[in-house]
Amino acid sequence: MDPAVPAIGSSLPRVDGVAKVTGRARYLDDLDAAGAWHGATVRSKTAFGVLEAIDLDPAFDWSQVVVATAADIPGANVIALIEDDQPALVKIGQRVMHVDEAIALVAAPTRALAFEAAKHITPRVRAMTPVYSLEDALACKQPLYKDTNVFKQFLIRKGHEADAELDAAFARAAQVIEGTYDTSPQEQMYIEPQAMMAEWRDGRCFIVGSMQCPYYVHKAMKALLGCGPDGVVITQSVTGGGFGGKEEYPSMLAAHVAVLAAKAKRAVKIVYDRDEDIAATTKRHPCRTHHRLAVDAAGEILAVDIDVVMDGGAYLTLSPVVLSRGVLHAAGPYRCPVVRVRGRVVATNHPPHGAFRGFGAPQTTFAYERQMQKLAIARGEDPLALRKRLALRSGDTTATGQLLGFSVGTDEVIAAIEGVAGTAPTRDGTGPTGAPVRRGRGVCFYFHGAGFTGSGEQRLAGRATIALTTAGTFEVRSSSTDIGQGSITMFTQIAAGALGVDASLVSVIDPSTANVPDSGPTVASRTCMVVGSLVDQGSRALAGQLQTWAAENGLGGRPLLEIAKARSAHGELTHTVQYEPPPGIEWNDTTYTGSAYPVYGWAACLVDVSVDLDTYEVTIDRCVQAVDVGKAINPSIVKGQIEGGTLQALGWAVLENVVYKDGKVANANMTNCIVPTFADAPDLETILVEVPYPFGPSGAKGVGEIPMDGPAAAVANAVENALGVAFDRLPISPEAIAATKSQWSPS
Repeated sequence: MDPAVPAIGSSLPRVDGVAKVTGRARYLDDLDAAGAWHGATVRSKTAFGVLEAIDLDPAFDWSQVVVATAADIPGANVIALIEDDQPALVKIGQRVMHVDEAIALVAAPTRALAFEAAKHITPRVRAMTPVYSLEDALACKQPLYKDTNVFKQFLIRKGHEADAELDAAFARAAQVIEGTYDTSPQEQMYIEPQAMMAEWRDGRCFIVGSMQCPYYVHKAMKALLGCGPDGVVITQSVTGGGFGGKEEYPSMLAAHVAVLAAKAKRAVKIVYDRDEDIAATTKRHPCRTHHRLAVDAAGEILAVDIDVVMDGGAYLTLSPVVLSRGVLHAAGPYRCPVVRVRGRVVATNHPPHGAFRGFGAPQTTFAYERQMQKLAIARGEDPLALRKRLALRSGDTTATGQLLGFSVGTDEVIAAIEGVAGTAPTRDGTGPTGAPVRRGRGVCFYFHGAGFTGSGEQRLAGRATIALTTAGTFEVRSSSTDIGQGSITMFTQIAAGALGVDASLVSVIDPSTANVPDSGPTVASRTCMVVGSLVDQGSRALAGQLQTWAAENGLGGRPLLEIAKARSAHGELTHTVQYEPPPGIEWNDTTYTGSAYPVYGWAACLVDVSVDLDTYEVTIDRCVQAVDVGKAINPSIVKGQIEGGTLQALGWAVLENVVYKDGKVANANMTNCIVPTFADAPDLETILVEVPYPFGPSGAKGVGEIPMDGPAAAVANAVENALGVAFDRLPISPEAIAATKSQWSPS
């Protein structure tokens, strides 16, 4: 390796970049097994009811197609995840729980024929009274889940054992800030829709597709197919984005293609149209947060009391862990001696909500940062200075009582924003078209726990393997997937740096459950920090094994590549590392106290906006994020991650929304379910702050989710600064701004 170009900290070009920009990368829709048929899904048009029959049109020629129903599932009719409550296909006599729930499947030689056949299948559903609102779900007049409609609830307490102590803290407060905050569902809108293909060979099912978590799909398929670990092989194809939307849902699509392929006795693939993808797949959980904040006369926080309710939709999916992360972040990165956070996620007859970048934290971050803005206004204090004064630092404790030690980047990220903020924009002016505008500035400060919550990583016990191949090169074998975030390049750099070889001698093999160990899911800002650390450890251990072999065979002191070439003639050499928790991680799942995460990322954001007084549109003029990433393995990729997450957050703030009407997604197309384009993107200023985490590879920690958490609150704070009106609901649409016109402060 050329020592002038270190593997770690340099912006190595993306290993998969050329294949993607030249079109050589093969996504699922580019793959065709010999004679593969195409599948289509028959879905419910009823939000809630009982499936009484599935009628096939007798006038249609069914000899050309294959139809599959729940009766064709060989194992358990469930999508195994946290709970086995969601069927792969609704069985006759079973409840239909949401519009667009899968009822039956069709496979045909052409996609057009499959879709035509699906039109001639009619589910007969006896409708029942559906539940759509959080209030109706909690009232439980119509039970959807057990006898409460509550999928999961959590209670976090700090500094008090009884509610009376909390009430006393509020009673002695000099000021109490109170608000209710609503955040909208959000569509992931990955570039590539959900897509999967299955084929049976020699009694084994081979499934390839667009996904984040091959072993999640593997677990689900073992249950559905009633087979052992070797009975099904899951392989990720090149994947065009995920953002959480390809975490749990691919198990559903895998189930469908596996059942169809078995019945058709040939390969079958399904690639969703965009409207079907938007209508039927999981979204970010809508959330309502009621937040009370008590401060003393000096402006120190005395207590917070927070109630979080999320809409989980029709099935549990990942709602408990989304809620968990939401409530664990709900008190914010601020010193507070007395805390109560109550969280509930409830069942409704909306399509299920699930994983989305940030995983519950953006919803509660929006609430606590709006509260801090209101506190700053009430006290007449500079918003950034107030956050700086109240922020958690090393030696402080979080809402769960976790003592913060190393890698707390509070002062560094706030100082970075202070250093570039400059003068706030003039409030009144004209926009590019000459229309009158109001300008404002908003800031926010936030944190995000990296890795699984509590003892989750220890229970998962993820593994990664480093191999010396018979060709004398090195392979990284891990089930962590690249979904556009650059993990292939990052793993290449980590391994090359640890081995001391050129990056061109390291390859990261395609994730297939037949060839790689279970490294855990590609979620939770854990890929670089947790799995990357395993790659680093495994690479160093393998280098040590080679040096030992060299000493035993008269090659001691030779360059590693020379040793590797000699050793490769004797066959492959591998080293597998399993996760071990860093010292001092103690977590109590019963009381929800202790070290919720091994380390946190820290960030601050500044946003300048213009509000058009004629059209009521919000334009983001400037957005700066300073993010403590521990160590940037590849600065260009890290900046790209932050900028992508930032744009998603800005879109969630002012543009994006999923609209439900009678339980159905009413805007299931890219014309109305809009996301930001290049035309909507401001010049994003990204400042990488490095406060190393001692147990991450070269000090790196999670970065994928944190940029999603804060910018929406910064936008709301900026719009309030411009107009003098609080905006506590997302998105801040032109209609929402127009409705407040009578409340605007004078020019």
